[in-house]
Amino acid sequence: MEHRTLGESDIKVSELAFGAWAIGGWQWGGTDSKDAVNAIETAVDHGMTTIDTAAVYGFGLSEELVGKAIRGKRDKVQILTKFGLTWGEKKGEFFFASQDNSGKDVDIYKYSSKAKVISDCDQSLKRLGTDFIDLYQIHWPDQTTPVSETMEAIEYLVKKGKIRAGAVCNYPQQLMIEAGKTYRIASNQVPYSMVNRSIENDIVPYCVNNNIGILAYSPLQRGLLTGKIKHGHVFNEGDTRPGTIYYREPNFSRIMKLIENLSEIAAGLNVTLSQLVLNWTLRQPGITCALAGARNADQVLENVRAADFKLNNEEIARINKYLTDLKLETKI
Repeated sequence: MEHRTLGESDIKVSELAFGAWAIGGWQWGGTDSKDAVNAIETAVDHGMTTIDTAAVYGFGLSEELVGKAIRGKRDKVQILTKFGLTWGEKKGEFFFASQDNSGKDVDIYKYSSKAKVISDCDQSLKRLGTDFIDLYQIHWPDQTTPVSETMEAIEYLVKKGKIRAGAVCNYPQQLMIEAGKTYRIASNQVPYSMVNRSIENDIVPYCVNNNIGILAYSPLQRGLLTGKIKHGHVFNEGDTRPGTIYYREPNFSRIMKLIENLSEIAAGLNVTLSQLVLNWTLRQPGITCALAGARNADQVLENVRAADFKLNNEEIARINKYLTDLKLETKI
């Protein structure tokens, strides 16, 4: 698997990274810890050496499972985690109300003051069982804290050797510009998929022109573009996917038709639909790395094979024609 450099940092990430949101269980209807650890170990063994997690995923559980899986393999992996979402205290900007893995009500706040960032880093290091984090990313913008203050915290952590580089997630272009006045960010992690391409308008051009990496999350649109979710699919309790616009009509039926067309291309290449979608994502301008979530080893093995081939220009043009014809409602 190819490894690519993140921006102007010295961090090389695998072109496909293990997305560890689902293994935290939160918003995914629970998790199986044994399967999760096995999935990460399988990913690393097959060249997917970059693991992306966050403190809030499972309220620490995802980081703990990542730490368990990489024990004895720290020199082989790149750990990417996130800060800036807090629970259990009402500080910063209210984000949304949720429930933890036990069903207890919990309020999520965006909060990234300098002291909080430094404190959160120490907690993540402890859960991950390591003394440094390769890439430390603010999870969501926090309107109650100056961007410069958050970036100063990142700069401090780099100097202390606790992180190798800092980055952002879900930052619009203007906030990236603001962050750059204090610290040279390595990347921006943003949602991007065949059915969600809004970053192509401004984020991608800005990152390409300023040598900032792009980590694409949800390239499979939280499982929808795997082709495994059909009309009438029953989700586990606590799974939030049915509430998103992609699962609502008329979008869901339109995406099902897209999947039908893409499946024909995948069959002709003797690859799975997921592999086709991930490979297309890796071929898009500006995309450094695509995050592929998995909850067990079988899903990992399917994902890693997406890097074993390259779509040609004709195949990409055919896919893009289907995407251009896809008309999704943005407000339902």
